[in-house]
Formats: sequence, C-alpha cells, structure tokens
Amino acid sequence: MTSLPPRLLQALDRFNAAHPWDHNTHYHRRILRQLPHRFGSALDVGSGTGDLARLLATRAAEVHGVDSDPAITSRARALTPEGTAASFTVADALTELPAGPHDVITCVATLHHLPFTEALDAFRRHLAPGGTLVVVGLYRPQTATDHLLGATAVLPNAVIGWLKNRGRSATPPTSMTARTRPADMPFSAIAATAHTVLPGARLHRRLFWRYTLTWRHP
Repeated sequence: MTSLPPRLLQALDRFNAAHPWDHNTHYHRRILRQLPHRFGSALDVGSGTGDLARLLATRAAEVHGVDSDPAITSRARALTPEGTAASFTVADALTELPAGPHDVITCVATLHHLPFTEALDAFRRHLAPGGTLVVVGLYRPQTATDHLLGATAVLPNAVIGWLKNRGRSATPPTSMTARTRPADMPFSAIAATAHTVLPGARLHRRLFWRYTLTWRHP
C-alpha cells in the first residue's frame, strides 16, 4: 500500500486546511542539533519571516537572513526585537549572498525554488572551512518508499494540527504565507547531485514530506 483512499485523503486535506501548522518550523530544533553551541557568522537562505534566523541568533555572533520577497523580509524585520543579532536583506540566493565565509548556512523549504546544482555550489563557496550546511527541502515522491512515507505522515499531521490549534479551526501562521510551488526533483536525483557537489553530504527522507541534507566543509 503506497497511498490512502482518495476520499480519505480529501477529508484529511479539508481537516488540515482548517487546522494548519508550519511543517518547516517543526524541523528548526533538528537543525540546531546539527550545529555547534556557539559560532560566528550564520547565513539563512530563504529566511521568510525570520523564525529560524532568530533561533540561530541565540548561538551566533551575527546572522544574515536573505529572501527574494520584499514584503516577507519587511515582516521579518518587524518581528525581530531590537538588539537581536539577526539582519534581513532582500537578495537573490545565487548572486547576492553576503560574502562570508559563514560558519553556518541554513536553507529551509527554499532549495526547490532554485537551480539545484548552482545553489549547492553557491552554498559551498560561501561556507567557511569546518562550517556546516543544513538544508530542509521538499522532493517529488517517486518510489514506493516515498509514497508510503507520505501516507504514514497523514495521520500524525492531522493529530499535530489538532493539538497545536487546540482543536479549533485556525488561520495559517504568518510563516506559511510565502509563495510556494511543488518540488520537481525526486529524492534519488537530489541525493545523486548533492553527493557530486558536496562529497560526504548526509541526506535522509523525513516525515511530513521533507528531506534533510547536512554537509560539513572539510
């Protein structure tokens, strides 16, 4: 069995729409567990409303958040308390990244919007020796394993949405209002390309339709 019955999926989709929660924020603590307790410069690519950048600022001397959307970048600045070691810039993720080198680079739910190989190469060039890159990305389900993992996530997704919203219908969090599009690369292609550009990178499929990529610069 690789998927749930269509009628059940439609019912769950309606429930999830009424009880939304941010799947990307769910992985922020996992990202922090891959990083040193303290580090110098961090770069968050596709920073959105700045939730992850503000978390990184609790450990980093400085955090640069970049996003191509002026409105969401303005929102990130408004949500960031004065004195926080995080700044936000409207920039192209391939050609306008802060020079660095950065001790940490993060990228959450953004890489599928970019030319994949070129983006990984840009991250590698901006990462300091000994630094850590952590990506949380989306992939296109292709194999039976992909579809089974997606089906497995449907019920936990509904339960977490119910608990986070205390059973009430809710509007999506601000962090979920950015422009999105479906991923078009399957996990196998993502892994093959990542291992070519970033030898030694570790990739894993995760629950809630995500994968993680971690690479430490030699």
